[in-house]
Amino acid sequence: MKSNKKWLIALALGAAGVTFAQAPVWPSVKPIRLIVGYPPGGGIDFAARVVQVPLAEAIGQQIIIDYRPGAGGTIAATELTRAAPDGYTLLLANTGPFAIAPYLQKKMPYDPITQFTYIGQISQGSYVAVTRPDHPANNIKEWVDWARANAGKVNFASGGSGTSTHLNGELMNKASGLNVTHVPYKGSAPAIQDLIGGQTQLLIDAGSVLIPQVKGGKLKALAVTGPMRDPQLPDVPTVRELGLQGMESVGFQGLVGPAGMPQDIVKKLSDALAKVLADPDLQAKFASSGAQAHALSPAEFAAFVKQDNAKWSALIRERKLQLD
Repeated sequence: MKSNKKWLIALALGAAGVTFAQAPVWPSVKPIRLIVGYPPGGGIDFAARVVQVPLAEAIGQQIIIDYRPGAGGTIAATELTRAAPDGYTLLLANTGPFAIAPYLQKKMPYDPITQFTYIGQISQGSYVAVTRPDHPANNIKEWVDWARANAGKVNFASGGSGTSTHLNGELMNKASGLNVTHVPYKGSAPAIQDLIGGQTQLLIDAGSVLIPQVKGGKLKALAVTGPMRDPQLPDVPTVRELGLQGMESVGFQGLVGPAGMPQDIVKKLSDALAKVLADPDLQAKFASSGAQAHALSPAEFAAFVKQDNAKWSALIRERKLQLD
């Protein structure tokens, strides 16, 4: 009797055109929004644009870049924490807002470790220490010796307080035992201008920003901060080669989403990203900017960022740094 009732109910629903469809499979519903926390034209925008089209093709859905600049990338990161974890809102993450900026504020705007889903690293890149071409120092060790002999008269430039350029200068202070004065600027461009003009004596910034200036003869490279020499600057030693391994650092860029993203979506994105980053032409694009395409799995990327957080937050505490 019961089986007859079930059959009649099914027949009635079929006659009425009622079906029980499954939820649409990600990412078929709508385009994916990729938030970039910096203005167009910078290194973060470059990375976003390099992966935008090939990643969209790999997952079968359009990716739209949405610029949300301000506060060193923390505005964009904060916005992501409020997004639905459905895989349709992602962020191009980097060192500043994900390992430095939150620790410089009296009240952290978010927790970089717990409030995001780590999908995959995109690239890593060394920083380059530079000075004027006519400076007497030819490497960072000689520069440190020069700064020690000219104590109280030396400063280093940065692209702004709390940026990776600022923290790399403080890392230099710690590694060398110096206390060189920090001079912040509103971005890398004015910092470079004043360094060329002689108002400052050192800048440690991303290769994508400084290598064109070095190759153009406007600046002199003193060292790279990564574990190996930069192919774009083969004659420039690493800080470790010069006995200043305490200055070692690399910047990262990667893909993150809001906390709580479904693991199947994370895996699809991570696998697609790894496939994209294996392309030699894409790797060449990153290399031309002084970076290295460097895929990491979600777990590896999360562990890398956690380690970076420990490093920079310890330096911030030791140097007693805080943004107003």
